[in-house]
Amino acid sequence: VQLQASGGGLVQVGGSLRLSCAASGSIISANVMGWYRQAPGKQRELVATITSGGLTNYADSVKGRFTISRDRDNADKTVSLQMNSLKPEDTATYYCKYVANWYSYWGQGTQVTVSS
Repeated sequence: VQLQASGGGLVQVGGSLRLSCAASGSIISANVMGWYRQAPGKQRELVATITSGGLTNYADSVKGRFTISRDRDNADKTVSLQMNSLKPEDTATYYCKYVANWYSYWGQGTQVTVSS
């Protein structure tokens, strides 16, 4: 399974960005996809996940600001993360993750920088 992430960039405080992740290869429909992030000098942390059934889980720090969703046309292989009201502490490299049948795969990461 390969993951291609896109949508990162530079945005001002309070702005919005939308990240997308597309999985390809031997996709299993029953999967969990999500986003994690890693800031310099810090450990990688969960941002949000979504199951194939649409159940979501968010880090407390992003609840109410970020929304994870599966794309309607390719729900089993494409997820998006809508990020609103961005803060400087959201600055990090964001990684997409795919998990199915006890196997997990990571995307290459996309940089999100929030400037004040």
